[in-house]
Amino acid sequence: MIFKRKIYDKLVEWKNESNGKTALMIEGARRIGKSTVAEEFARNEYESYILVDFYMASPEVKALFDDLSDLNYIFLQLQLQYNVSLNERKSLIIFDEVQLCPKARSAIKALVKDGRYDYIETGSLISVRKNVKDIMIPSEERKITMYPMDYEEFRWALGDTATVPLLKKLFLERRESGQAVHRKLMRDFRLYMLVGGMPQAVSCYIETNDLSRVDAVKRDIITLYEDDLRKIDPTGKLSLLFDAIPSQLMGNASRYKVSSVLAGSRANDVLEYIAELASSRTVLVSYHANDPNAGLSGNKDLAKFKLFAADTGLFVTLTFKDSSFTGNELYGKLLSDNISANLGYLYENIVAQTLAANGHELYYHTFLNEKSKHNYEVDFLISEKNKICPIEVKSSGYSTHPSIDAFYSKYSSRILHRYLIHTKDYKKDQDMECFPVYMAQFL
Repeated sequence: MIFKRKIYDKLVEWKNESNGKTALMIEGARRIGKSTVAEEFARNEYESYILVDFYMASPEVKALFDDLSDLNYIFLQLQLQYNVSLNERKSLIIFDEVQLCPKARSAIKALVKDGRYDYIETGSLISVRKNVKDIMIPSEERKITMYPMDYEEFRWALGDTATVPLLKKLFLERRESGQAVHRKLMRDFRLYMLVGGMPQAVSCYIETNDLSRVDAVKRDIITLYEDDLRKIDPTGKLSLLFDAIPSQLMGNASRYKVSSVLAGSRANDVLEYIAELASSRTVLVSYHANDPNAGLSGNKDLAKFKLFAADTGLFVTLTFKDSSFTGNELYGKLLSDNISANLGYLYENIVAQTLAANGHELYYHTFLNEKSKHNYEVDFLISEKNKICPIEVKSSGYSTHPSIDAFYSKYSSRILHRYLIHTKDYKKDQDMECFPVYMAQFL
């Protein structure tokens, strides 16, 4: 199935603004739909296009980029190989999974300068060291990150174009949806958490209405990711760090405890591994902000971090990947809204995914109350208007929120708003706003 994706509008914007002056790199994890949206864009917006899939391309095609002295020859060979006629300024060439042919990526500089055609690259693991070794990254390359389908795209896939605009209206007006409506909205959102935003999984759900088959699709994707990580790191450390994400979040620790996954290792020992995991786009990294203020990026602690799965649907499967579908209690608990407090990490993961997809870098903060000697943690921090907004995530109610209260007491002058994301309807609790989790997309 071909699904409507928001990134399509950004491709149109790039085409109109760039007018051939830059190439566009769509980076993201494998199986999120990069190739599909690029080809759909090419089919709709150009007279002709060539898609060079470097997983499938012949050695002869890859060798074309060894010598850029005769671009006419390269274009002639591409047209012959793919049986497509290219028209000047009316055709697009797509380099799919370009990390598998670094010389093609390096050639972008000369190809853009030539100016005859437009170029889109798609890639995963494009920043991993071995994929950029000995090549010059072209300055003419404009990057854009693609994520799994967000909640609105998921609703579109199900034929629902009304829900999310209505949610945004409620959000802007700070209104409750009402008990019965809220229950339905939460059921719908929990389904999204279970299926996730990988197009193949969404397609399987629509076609079969069978979560066991959806789970099988997600297991295949996880295996693919693990295989990719082993290619980067044959020692297996990267895949171990990836597989341990659920258990680390379940432990409710203030950071990812590297030593419990890789014996004898500390966070400082795996900084390069974490960078490569982040480059794979299979995970989201939330860094500790040592001094929380509007310049969060300048205060992050690279050795103190949390890892989230880039797709919560994959996270659900990863949690129980060593047991059968019937052994995955999260499906039943989420569907029946019978999730216990110790499974609240699922909601933390979906909020992390939602914030990242909306352009927020992920940060959190822990601190010690000097009077009570109690340790507190704020789940997420975002910047807005030279201030910060702390976010606390609850998997149930909001009767107490000591962490965000203590944070406010300590940093009140730096705070614009404070938010609590929970599973209940909208409510204002003094000067803190409590939003249902399906409204996190509007923060």
